Amino acid sequence: MSVVINLLLGLLFGVGLVISGMGNPAKVLNFLDLAGTWDPSLAFVMGGAVVVAFVGYRLAFRRDRPLFDAAFHLPAKKDVDRPLVTGAALFGIGWGLGGFCPGPAFVAIGLAQPGTLVFVPAMLLGMWAARRFAQKLA
Repeated sequence: MSVVINLLLGLLFGVGLVISGMGNPAKVLNFLDLAGTWDPSLAFVMGGAVVVAFVGYRLAFRRDRPLFDAAFHLPAKKDVDRPLVTGAALFGIGWGLGGFCPGPAFVAIGLAQPGTLVFVPAMLLGMWAARRFAQKLA
């Protein structure tokens, strides 16, 4: 049952990404281009996402457990460390250069956006390499 619910929620998330324009790297890059062809519309998308997430977390954590699982699965680490800052910086650089982050990149494959057939495999390779590197350090 939870697989079906997760699939439906993932599809809803993907539809939201398409409607908001996050699957279009040109729209994202124009949002980041403050001195050129700035498009402020994604600020409303991100603001809406923050509000929905804030309300959703407040409602979810009023419960003892999630609706479709035995427990909440939260990260154990809460401190800001070098790997977190490095990862965030690399994510931001990649987002600024390519106009994609993981969710919209997968959505863009279905939309046949140019560049996704290069970006997504490179992203997956980077994720794999980061995990291998982190395992060797541990």
